[in-house]
Amino acid sequence: MKIAEDDTYGSSFERIFVGLLAASSAAILVYLALQGPLFLNTIKYKTAEVINNQLIGQDVVNMFLLSPILIVGGIALLLRKRIAKYLLIATPLYLMYYVLSYTIGWEWSSPAYAGNSQRYTFYFLFILVASLIILLYSLSVFPKNVVSRFNKRGLAVYSVAFSLFLLIFAAMWMKEIRDVISTGTARGYDLAPTTFWLVRVFDLGFSMPLGLLSVYLLWARPQKAYPIICLFYGFFFTQIIAVNAMGWMMFLKNDPTFLLRDLIVFSVLAVIIIFGFIYIRKNYTSFS
Repeated sequence: MKIAEDDTYGSSFERIFVGLLAASSAAILVYLALQGPLFLNTIKYKTAEVINNQLIGQDVVNMFLLSPILIVGGIALLLRKRIAKYLLIATPLYLMYYVLSYTIGWEWSSPAYAGNSQRYTFYFLFILVASLIILLYSLSVFPKNVVSRFNKRGLAVYSVAFSLFLLIFAAMWMKEIRDVISTGTARGYDLAPTTFWLVRVFDLGFSMPLGLLSVYLLWARPQKAYPIICLFYGFFFTQIIAVNAMGWMMFLKNDPTFLLRDLIVFSVLAVIIIFGFIYIRKNYTSFS
């Protein structure tokens, strides 16, 4: 039997499947947040106790930002609402980063820590697979018939500010890597070396290059790259909110690894990214 096609949302099967998948992922995110250090503390992650301050911040974002985005996006997709595409495309890269951090980012080989998060592996795998499917679906149905209306001067100011603070962020992480290379340790390194390397390598090798690439695409291919730019900025927006939530939780809990310098840089980046998210969206006109 031939599946009915929808030019805007793919096939009916794809639309319904992805909508239900998004809602299911939201339910799992809420469940994992409830079971984690934010509420019940049932899940014990094999890492230093002080890292829980950051995990609480991330769980807050998962429960009160990512889950609502997925639920509303999933329901909107089932109802064929245009906003569904813009909501869902903001989630997959963040979810992939989250799952990798919460599965391979712990000190599995260290006898100094105990944990039971391996019992929840299949929940994390569900989110990882779901995020991949949402990513591919969102890119395939995202509006491509668009026109950009960027003022070159305004875009130049935004590009310089965004790139500058990305490079400051990169310099912070590179300094800590150089400290490990030269002295064998750095801030927080002895507590959780696996987490240290995962975050620095992922940010320097993935998050920051994506940021700089997004700036390039805004200048070089603003029309053709519209879905990719929205994907990138969805990731930047959700991730910087999570990073700031972690930082504020570290501050409130008097975390010994907290640095005010980091929180200031991340806060400024958050303002730039949120402004950019709105600025870029307002300067595109979609005809599909």
